[in-house]
Amino acid sequence: MGEFYNQEHVDYLKKIKFEKRLKKLEKKLKNKKIVLYGAGMFFQDLAQVYDLSGLNIIGISDRSFCGENGSKYAFGYPRYDIENVASLKPDYILVGTLNFVDIIEDLERKFAKQIKIRPLIKKPLKDLWKEIWK
Repeated sequence: MGEFYNQEHVDYLKKIKFEKRLKKLEKKLKNKKIVLYGAGMFFQDLAQVYDLSGLNIIGISDRSFCGENGSKYAFGYPRYDIENVASLKPDYILVGTLNFVDIIEDLERKFAKQIKIRPLIKKPLKDLWKEIWK
């Protein structure tokens, strides 16, 4: 576990039982190729506290990785520009941000059902509604 992280993020992940969600994802997505999307503070904190090695993560993408094509690494995963993700032929893109509704909608439009897009975390319905109706 890393030394520096936002305790509010970690408390939220515990509150929503992320560890349980992670175990379900590991089982459901076994042998599926996964690209993570989102390398912001929330994901950084999540990656410091939780072991994601049970997922077959082939890369990570973020809007800040413009022009990247696997030559650099973030959190131990090759970095990719979202424009290059389709060439990796992942089965899933897991969105690792706290607020993910708009991002998922954008990615679903971009990949037009060729890649399944899902949130990495599972928010309580009331939190999801707050995000939608912001």
